[in-house]
Amino acid sequence: MRLPTVFALVVLSGVFGCTSKTPPTTKAEAGVPALLDPASATEQAPEQFRVKMVTTKGDVVIEVHRAWAPKGADRFYNMVKRGFFDDVAFFRAIEGFMVQFGMHGDPAVQKAWNRFPIEDDPVVESNARGKVTFAKKNSPNSRTTQVFVNYRDNANLDAMGFAPFGEVIEGMDVLDQLHKGYGEGGPRGKGPAQPEIERNGNRYLRESFPLLDYAKKTTLVEQ
Repeated sequence: MRLPTVFALVVLSGVFGCTSKTPPTTKAEAGVPALLDPASATEQAPEQFRVKMVTTKGDVVIEVHRAWAPKGADRFYNMVKRGFFDDVAFFRAIEGFMVQFGMHGDPAVQKAWNRFPIEDDPVVESNARGKVTFAKKNSPNSRTTQVFVNYRDNANLDAMGFAPFGEVIEGMDVLDQLHKGYGEGGPRGKGPAQPEIERNGNRYLRESFPLLDYAKKTTLVEQ
């Protein structure tokens, strides 16, 4: 039996209407995990906040002061909120100097964040013992994800543009106990080589450097 023209158009309209979808407008709507979308990690941090880091040696609390280094504080805040520092190795710990962390165990995540460096901050506070600072390359605006805590007063780093954004207020003794036996990273030393971490993440670290300590869980502290 032939359908009336009007009825046929209504049926076709209903079929096509049911299959149409509004395309996603953001990566989050498209199902992209937040850790793979650093371009959206732009929330401004509170003027002061604290972060608790549960490590393989004990707990550490970092207090961040945005006035010291606003861009660094904002980046750290967004990274913590997204869980970037969970299961992250203290891959470079040098006695009498500093301990460095912040290379993600998943190479895809690290690669994504390396593409979004942040601009430099003026150095307001000195790199004294316990101060927390973003690492950078020998070029402007090259800070990405790597962070270090000073084991001693490293005022010589101030003139090099390393701007502290926070300080350890609890657990400096915990950081002092982190494994330091591997020394400087490769190729200069026998420790983990950063290009290899970028390629193979925690698999490389756990297979080749089994004594490394880790930040197991890092969270914002409610105040």
